[in-house]
Amino acid sequence: MAILAETSSGLGAVGPLMFYIFALLVCISSWAIVLGRNIVRMAVYLLLTLGGSAGMYFMLEAEFLAAIQLIVYSGGTLILIIFGVMLTSKNPFAHLQVQLWEKIVAIGLALAIGGLVLFALVRTPHVINANQLMASSGYDQVHAIGQGLLSTQLVAFEVAGVLLLVVMVGAAYMARRRRNS
Repeated sequence: MAILAETSSGLGAVGPLMFYIFALLVCISSWAIVLGRNIVRMAVYLLLTLGGSAGMYFMLEAEFLAAIQLIVYSGGTLILIIFGVMLTSKNPFAHLQVQLWEKIVAIGLALAIGGLVLFALVRTPHVINANQLMASSGYDQVHAIGQGLLSTQLVAFEVAGVLLLVVMVGAAYMARRRRNS
């Protein structure tokens, strides 16, 4: 709570409330993904989950992580999932049937991960000065990463974009070819 109060100082008393709203949104929408049977609705719940976690990153003043969360995951990955479902599935509104053993394994993994998270929360010191952590980095993180991507790493950045485009066009071509066969 101390780190949350210090990092959301620009929002005053509303900051922690907004953080908890984002956390509740992430929890509810992620459970809706797990319990959902319609794959298109599950993709919408995934968008809410990824957007809520980006909101939490913004509240913790991790602007670069929040921007990457929105651009890469909420934007790119979710669109690829939706295109993949729409192009390859005969019925995109098909209902998923989850077997009993899959539910048992999922619940077991969820309990194990939840236990590890609780263990980490109990063992973590509660008073952290976020301003000292941010000042110890010594440079503006977002500016430095942007400079690196658009100067020394420009070719790799553009190649990654072209590669993603080729993969999406290839998936559309394969799906169309399969339908015509």
